Amino acid sequence: MESKGPETTTVKPAPEVTPAQDTGYLQWFIDELTGSPINIILLIAILYLLYKILRPESEDDLPAYEPPPPPMKKQDFTHAQLREYDGVKREDGRVLMGVLGKVFDVTKSKNFYGPGGPYAAFAGRDASRGLATFNVNLAAEDHDDLSDLKQSELDQVREWYEQFSEKYPIVGKLLGPDETATVYTDDEEDVDENKVQEENKAISGTS
Repeated sequence: MESKGPETTTVKPAPEVTPAQDTGYLQWFIDELTGSPINIILLIAILYLLYKILRPESEDDLPAYEPPPPPMKKQDFTHAQLREYDGVKREDGRVLMGVLGKVFDVTKSKNFYGPGGPYAAFAGRDASRGLATFNVNLAAEDHDDLSDLKQSELDQVREWYEQFSEKYPIVGKLLGPDETATVYTDDEEDVDENKVQEENKAISGTS
């Protein structure tokens, strides 16, 4: 019996892709991208995003530097006076807010407390109740003695007061209905205006 040798399998070489075929694939891809208005819009959007991501930032893209206003001379405020410092009414854009009878200059955090910021409602107002209750809309435009707050809420606003004291300068007191403004000297020593008036009367000999 005649034995057969192992069968050999001939592997045909893969057909070569000619330049003409390569051009045909590219043309087909372009036709697919541009064949539909939706595809064209998506392509433009993708190219624009790539341009925005890869291009270097120019000076025009950088936010304008706004120098902080000079330190504020110490003074006391009525609620009406405090409302002028909401970051909008005054040309210097200064932002003040009251907490537990003190007025803080929070201008350096204007992105939070100034116009458009998440806590803009506190600007130019007494923020004590809002901080105590975690409710931005409860900032007071007039005197608020906080007498109806719970002890936990009072503790909460005191914690906020401590944090503000560490971060922002106190520029004066927020006056209650029967309080008079304190006169501050250049070295920021407190001078009671009532005492000044009494001393002036004693000097002039009037009662």
